[in-house]
Amino acid sequence: MPQTLLPGVCVTAVESRPAGALSQGPGSSPGNRPFGARVKAFMILTKPRVIELLLMTTVPVMFLAAGGVPDLWLVLATCIGGYLSAGGAAAFNMYLDRDIDALMDRTAQRPLVTGMVSPREGLVFASVLTVVSVAWFWAFVNLLSAVLSFAALLFYVVGYTMILKRRTAQNIVWGGIAGCMPVFIGWSSVTNSVSWAAVVLFLVMFFWTPPHYWPLSMKVQEDYARVGVPMLPVIAGNKVVARQIVLYSWAMVAVSLLLQPLGYTGWFYTAVAVACGAFWLKEAHGLRARAKAGLTGAKLKEMRLFHWSITYVSLLFVAVAVDPFLR
Repeated sequence: MPQTLLPGVCVTAVESRPAGALSQGPGSSPGNRPFGARVKAFMILTKPRVIELLLMTTVPVMFLAAGGVPDLWLVLATCIGGYLSAGGAAAFNMYLDRDIDALMDRTAQRPLVTGMVSPREGLVFASVLTVVSVAWFWAFVNLLSAVLSFAALLFYVVGYTMILKRRTAQNIVWGGIAGCMPVFIGWSSVTNSVSWAAVVLFLVMFFWTPPHYWPLSMKVQEDYARVGVPMLPVIAGNKVVARQIVLYSWAMVAVSLLLQPLGYTGWFYTAVAVACGAFWLKEAHGLRARAKAGLTGAKLKEMRLFHWSITYVSLLFVAVAVDPFLR
């Protein structure tokens, strides 16, 4: 049944039903689920590629907080705890979103949709990862990091997935707070506190998240429209989205340059932040120019900024880790 989000924007209501019943593929029968494929499916539930990026923002902050090389066991313990926590959040997300995942081309092969993992198994798996992650942080890192990791998981699962995602175009803006928390966790794991340096890098990630994700949303906006998820490109169009991307990009680059005047970094980080930020702004303004010209499809080239955004955050945080050795 059609459902109106905003005047002129019509989407399709999504039927809520168990994900295991949505697929008739080879993985849907309990007797036809090979062990190796099942292990891979549970790994997919943790969204390992997303976790790679989260750890990429955690470990360099530990170097900055330590002013050099942190205790390597602490780094390993923090990474393990971070993987367990983020993996639990991702698994909860796939459990809660299995109804719409089944109707989106981008997510139709997720394990809870194909039946390789049942909804009950997915829920138990997510719950176990969550409990173990909190216990791990508390036992091997510190209580503050345990609290921060659980807060990030809770915000992603409840704040973003359950409340914001299907209700507002600001879902990525505020839901992205969960993805900023690894910065605090990395700093707190070393110092058992939070500093202004961590706040600045948190804000960098906060302003980074929308212009990172909106280009992808522009490419798959038909998917989101089909299932009634009001991503900004669905309800506003490419011109508005591109303008918002430019605004958030300028804010991100400006905030990234605050670490040196605050005394936390030196010339190396600043040089990298300026160079990478300039290239980002070039790509962001290029996307806006193409959107204003009415270009669509392959000519819009929105994924150029998406791919660059991953490179940008990787280079920036490598600079965060290297800078203490060059001061």
